[in-house]
Amino acid sequence: MSEDLTGRFVVALDLDGVTDKAGLMDRAARALSLPDWFGRNWDALADSLSDPSVWPRQAEGSGLLVVVRGWEGYAKERPREWETAQEVFTQAMRVMPALTVALALGGTS
Repeated sequence: MSEDLTGRFVVALDLDGVTDKAGLMDRAARALSLPDWFGRNWDALADSLSDPSVWPRQAEGSGLLVVVRGWEGYAKERPREWETAQEVFTQAMRVMPALTVALALGGTS
């Protein structure tokens, strides 16, 4: 985790090896340091992404950049779920301008 050139706090959400929604939710909870009460469903993810009060403390005041890596396998294995994930990311960014979710292209190394 670090800052990008705009001063936003950067979090890597690594989905390498994730094959289902539960895996995506677990990785998101861990990467974003979400609270124990995080519901591990699409609505809870959308709420968490658009609520700076549950973001990592370092993002406070600067904004958050979530870089999603290793997503290609999940997208291929679960295309409908991946479509929903992208909709959640997009909607959260519309609601919260201090949030950017970027999809990294290429490998995870």
